[in-house]
Amino acid sequence: MYTSHEDIGYDFEDGPKDKKTLKPHPNIDGGWAWMMVLSSFFVHILIMGSQMALGVLNVEWLEEFHQSRGLTAWVSSLSMGITLIVGPFIGLFINTCGCRQTAIIGGLVNSLGWVLSAYAANVHYLFITFGVAAGLGSGMAYLPAVVMVGRYFQKRRALAQGLSTTGTGFGTFLMTVLLKYLCAEYGWRNAMLIQGAVSLNLCVCGALMRPLSPGKNPNDPGEKDLRVLPAHSTESVKSTGQQGRTEEKDGGLGNEETLCDLQAQECPDQAGHRKNMCALRILKTVSWLTMRVRKGFEDWYSGYFGTASLFTNRMFVAFIFWALFAYSSFVIPFIHLPEIVNLYNLSEQNDVFPLTSIIAIVHIFGKVILGVIADLPCISVWNVFLLANFTLVLSIFILPLMHTYAGLAVICALIGFSSGYFSLMPVVTEDLVGIEHLANAYGIIICANGISALLGPPFAGWIYDITQKYDFSFYICGLLYMIGILFLLIQPCIRIIEQSRRKYMDGAHV
Repeated sequence: MYTSHEDIGYDFEDGPKDKKTLKPHPNIDGGWAWMMVLSSFFVHILIMGSQMALGVLNVEWLEEFHQSRGLTAWVSSLSMGITLIVGPFIGLFINTCGCRQTAIIGGLVNSLGWVLSAYAANVHYLFITFGVAAGLGSGMAYLPAVVMVGRYFQKRRALAQGLSTTGTGFGTFLMTVLLKYLCAEYGWRNAMLIQGAVSLNLCVCGALMRPLSPGKNPNDPGEKDLRVLPAHSTESVKSTGQQGRTEEKDGGLGNEETLCDLQAQECPDQAGHRKNMCALRILKTVSWLTMRVRKGFEDWYSGYFGTASLFTNRMFVAFIFWALFAYSSFVIPFIHLPEIVNLYNLSEQNDVFPLTSIIAIVHIFGKVILGVIADLPCISVWNVFLLANFTLVLSIFILPLMHTYAGLAVICALIGFSSGYFSLMPVVTEDLVGIEHLANAYGIIICANGISALLGPPFAGWIYDITQKYDFSFYICGLLYMIGILFLLIQPCIRIIEQSRRKYMDGAHV
């Protein structure tokens, strides 16, 4: 269906030669780039892993507040949804402040949201503290982690993104065990306090996100001039001392009184000069910040609404519609599987090895394996992406038919492996729009995923409240997922029809 990475999505203004124009840099595909993978890995553990383990807290909230399943599920879905929905606006922060500062601020806000949620008196309080505050902080730390890996890798992007996003699987497994232990030993409120302290490690991950600056050439005469200029300026400020000593040697002892009088007169001048320099530096800093904010806003605005808008790319628009329907089918099992296990009387077997842990562990291998396969020169990343999507849809349809632990374990393994295609999403997005638009474009994609995650779990809980079954929830979400995949297939089908029509017209003309 697709022949290569270069054949995708440049229908209007962008040509195939214009989309990947990375300048050579020693850290591309090596060096500090692997620290970006490590940082992104821990960000996925702390953010996505903890969110996928919220089913443990969802059970505690149901017992504590005695609200309906649909209303209680809004807490988890708000946190997941806002994490992704704020993506386009986080792109503005990245363009203005950079990935490092954005991630550090996000870690602080996320930790504050966890801590405030420990004092919740009702579910509606959790909507604000956990859903909005913790979700906003998660979004501010998550998007920079994805963007920085894309900036530091060119040849092995799929593998790098796959390795970094395996943190979701590790995090789901670790956070599920951790939250279960903390809730059993200390209660869910103290568990959220401890988790808030753990979330401060996001600031450390953000500090590792060093900007990718162009390499410096020591032979560049311009840089030599820049090195010499500060020395001259320093000498001009401190000229009185050294020049005075020279004149003292030349002129003898008779000039000492004259030099002392000159120094006494120049001290007030030096103080005034220093004040002027401080004021000048403050003005320069304010001017630089103003220009930076203005340029960041212009880049962000032109990316979304300008003449070079991302929405002129039809394949990218189809990708957005896919994202609107896809993510809920992956999120719903994590939120509602713990309660499904209780309904099927499989709690004892599930306590030995939870089904969500099966999804998390196989999810790790799925991301790495799919990333390695997608990087092969003879394999199209789009074909791997679509095949994994079809497998996940099939698993969603089959899951309600399984009522034994073994059957559910097999389906959960399929869900975990096929959902490894999430590691390919940044790669596919970059193929569609280019590296220069990756932050804005991926922000739109995860925003669409966030809308899907926001509405999916409450919808499943609402269907259960009406039918007393989760079966219809999975069936409906599977159908919506199929609609999303059809959007991905429309544009390639149109392209194939146009190519065949052109060949036919050329043959008829000949």
